[in-house]
This record gives sequence, C-alpha cells and structure tokens, in this order.
Amino acid sequence: MKILIVGSGGREHAIAAQAAKSKKVEKIYCAPGNAGIAQIAECVDIKAMEFDRLVAFAKEKAIDLTIIGMDDPLVGGIVDAFEAEGLRVFGPRKNAAILEGSKAFSKDLMKKYKIPTAAYETFEDADKALAYLESAKFPIVLKADGLALGKGVLICNTLSEAKDGVREIMTDKKFGDAGNRMVIEEFMTGREVSVLSFCDGKTIRIMSSAQDHKRAKDNDEGLNTGGMGTFSPSPFYTSEVDDFCKKYIYQATVDAMAAEGRKFQGVIFFGLMLTKDGPRVLEYNARFGDPEAQVVLPRMKTDMIDVMEACIDGTLDRIDLVFEDNAAVCVVLASDGYPVAYEKGKVITGLAAFDGKEDYAVFHAGTAFDKEGRIVTNGGRVLGVTAKGATLPEARANAYKATEWVSFENKYMRHDIGKAIDEA
Repeated sequence: MKILIVGSGGREHAIAAQAAKSKKVEKIYCAPGNAGIAQIAECVDIKAMEFDRLVAFAKEKAIDLTIIGMDDPLVGGIVDAFEAEGLRVFGPRKNAAILEGSKAFSKDLMKKYKIPTAAYETFEDADKALAYLESAKFPIVLKADGLALGKGVLICNTLSEAKDGVREIMTDKKFGDAGNRMVIEEFMTGREVSVLSFCDGKTIRIMSSAQDHKRAKDNDEGLNTGGMGTFSPSPFYTSEVDDFCKKYIYQATVDAMAAEGRKFQGVIFFGLMLTKDGPRVLEYNARFGDPEAQVVLPRMKTDMIDVMEACIDGTLDRIDLVFEDNAAVCVVLASDGYPVAYEKGKVITGLAAFDGKEDYAVFHAGTAFDKEGRIVTNGGRVLGVTAKGATLPEARANAYKATEWVSFENKYMRHDIGKAIDEA
C-alpha cells in the first residue's frame, strides 16, 4: 500500500513510524512533514489546508490510504473532499469533526444525551457573558468555541480574571474567530486522563490511557501549551473508571453522534476529569492527541493500518485491539520562550543516538533542514523524546536519560513529566 499522512508535527511522526511497521505498507508520503518524518517518508511541499492539491497528489500517486493527523483540515472538511473523489481516507467527515470544532456543539450533545460533563452556559455576546459572571462561582473555566491550537481555555480564579478573559477571547479575539462564541463552564477538580479510541460509526475500540502536561513550566506553572509531555498508561485510570466510561461515556458518544446523523469514523479523543462524583468529559478531540500519540502508538501491537481500514469499512467489531503490557513516557524538548516567543534555526545534534534502540524514539515536532542539510529547530515544540519501560517509573527514568542525548541552543523542558506517577 501507498500511504499519505497529512500533518507536520510529533503526532504525524508517531503515525508515520507506526504505519512503517505494517507489513501492508510499501511507501509513505507526508504533506508537509518535517525533518524527522523525512527519515521514513517522502515529504511533499503541500500544506494541510490545500485540499485540492492534496487530492490531486493522492490521485497522481495512486495513494491507497490517506491519514489525516491534524484538527484544522478535519474540521474544514478534508475527508469530504477526498471521499468526493473516491479516495480512501481515515478521519471523521466535517459534520462529525464538529465534535472538536465547536465546544458549544459538544456540550449541547452531552447535555441532550446525558453524557457526564461539567455544567455550562454558551454565549455569543460579550456583555451577556460579563453579566453572567457577576453571579458565578469561582474558579470558573472560559473556553473559546472553535479551534485554538489547544490554548483557547482559561481557568479564572476571580471575577476580575474572568472579565479579562472574556475580553481576551470575545472582544480582543486573541484566538481569532474561535472566540466568536464562548462556553463558560464550572471548574472541576480531580485527575485528568486522556483516552484515545478508534470508531467506525457504531463500534468503538479503546486505546491505552495517557496523561498530558499542558503547562509550560514545572509544577504546572506557566502558560498553557500544546503539551509538554505525557505518559501512558495512567495509574489513575482504574478498572472501575473504565467500566463507568464504557457504560456512560464512550459508546454513548458514538451512539449520540450517529443519532444526530453525524456518523463518526476515525479517532475520538476523550479528555476526562476523574472527579469525586465520577468521571466527567472535559473535552473531545476528533483525532490523535499530541503528544498522547507519542506514548500510545508505540505501545500498540495491532497493525494500525488494519484498524484504520476497519474504521472506514465499518468492520471494527472484528478487530482485537492489543497493547504492550508496559509503559511509555514522552518529554517534549522545546525552544526556550515557548509558547510566546522563541528563536528558530538552531542546529540539533545527537539524534543518531536513538538509532537502533528499540525502546526509545525521538519524534520531531518542529524541525526542518537548513541550507547545509542539517536538522534545525523550526517551532516551539521541537522534539518529543519517548522511552518505554516495564513500569512507569522505569519509562520516566529512561525518557529523561534520553533527553541528555540531544542538544540544541535554547533547549527547554519540564523536569516533572510523569511525577504524578509517584503519587499513584
């Protein structure tokens, strides 16, 4: 098979690495890709939102399966564009990707179908949102309705903070059109857990659990980022939690989307909060998480291509999804200053240290080649260093050891990824 992957980050590198393990796959292309993906795929200079060019390329190269990694093209309808030309593509159609594309839609869906989540109100007028806050309980959560690169969520401890947050989202449009509508949500406390799943529209298969670290600095301080590291599985995702979620959340979400005429085929990411009153849905994503994919996919034993084809064909009930009985930790190496301002073009050294090491991987998130052919930094999140271990503490120790193999100017990372493991 010839595979095309759409995207350019660490998640797409993890997808490409997993696709390369499939006996079915002969050739991998990635658009636009990055310097790491280029080691295992042929990168193509087409951007993720250039649907017409991507469709034309898939036809020209007789691509057998296209895998959409990113949220923007999914929400924009790339799957519909490919299907209209008779091309096989993995990911939800536009009318199903709204599950991530609109927080107001997903909250309304959960309310209608009694899927456990936080209480909320939706606003399209900043003045009405400000008035609502006058009688609200704090802390409180403000969410831009649309896509905001994982950063459109503000946790506000006081009325003054919340009012500033409304202006930031709705008036100043810090997150662009994503802030045309806003969800104000009750603040929930507990452990956060991410659970990825494959869906074919009626059947759902759950992947191994994970936990992300969103804040830029140690001890969950600093600004929200796209993710500074993650570990899998989560020791807080117990069999009791799994039973509850399977009964009230996972299948219920797939069934709700089907009932709304929005059959979901692809990956649903469930962001969960384990509250004292039981698990609640924090958010949905319509694709693999990043950097969750970097710890979940390397532990997957079932052929990923088989699973994706079953999602497209509606035969996921015939798939037995199996994961290794071990653990993985990913530490993100970022450019100092991320997520605000950072320099690019810094030469990266030490990447060869990962060659031939089965339990280690370095997934490129923001890299490129310079004019001399050297791999250089090209983003805020630069690399995701992933290591496996028999246990989570062992995987964590291995991952931090491996971060020392790689160097670049202004290299920055959190030093407490997976620290919660010690409290389990």
